[in-house]
Amino acid sequence: MIILKGLACILIGYLFGNFSPAFLFGKTKGYDIREEGSGNVGATNVFILVGKYAFFITAAADILKAFAAWKLCQLLFPGMTVAGPLAGTACVIGHMYPVLLAFRGGKGLASLGGMVLAWRWQWFILLLAVAIVIAFATRYVCLVAPTMSVVFPACYYWQTGLLLCTVILLLPSIPIFAKHWENFVHIREGTEMRTSFIWNKEKELKRIGQWNEKTIEQLNRRG
Repeated sequence: MIILKGLACILIGYLFGNFSPAFLFGKTKGYDIREEGSGNVGATNVFILVGKYAFFITAAADILKAFAAWKLCQLLFPGMTVAGPLAGTACVIGHMYPVLLAFRGGKGLASLGGMVLAWRWQWFILLLAVAIVIAFATRYVCLVAPTMSVVFPACYYWQTGLLLCTVILLLPSIPIFAKHWENFVHIREGTEMRTSFIWNKEKELKRIGQWNEKTIEQLNRRG
């Protein structure tokens, strides 16, 4: 019975993760977000292609789907300690590798945040502050998700002492690091977009050699 419940948590979480507001925003603009910008089906690419309001909506939705998956499975299977972590982890995996989008999804940061929020909102605020510091101190937003994918399980274990749940929460760190490997290479080569893109798009795109007709067209159709 415990195995069936665990499988139910994984299925629920994975299906929640397949919901992609980033893909839907792209469709409203008449294109497939997997083929535009960075190709990432997540909030950052939505910011690049659509704008800041769509970014906030997308990020909030990606956070809430992991939050909802975690809380729903806790409600469905009370007393099952691993229910929330299983559903949350499966949601992050579903977001990154959604079957409905041919397994081409996002990079997991916002949904990872949803798991933290579902666990304890105080830690969500704290780790959000840490994430902001990392993004601005290193000048690279791409370093936040890999770091948080390890820091969150460490904090969880420190607070709860639940080893099995911690191992489950660590699982997304593997695909998150894999998804960000290209970013690490770009950092080494000096072609990774820095945090300053948020307020100075043209300068940053010129710095990394991506200021071209296609990029200008993408930015002009934002809004």
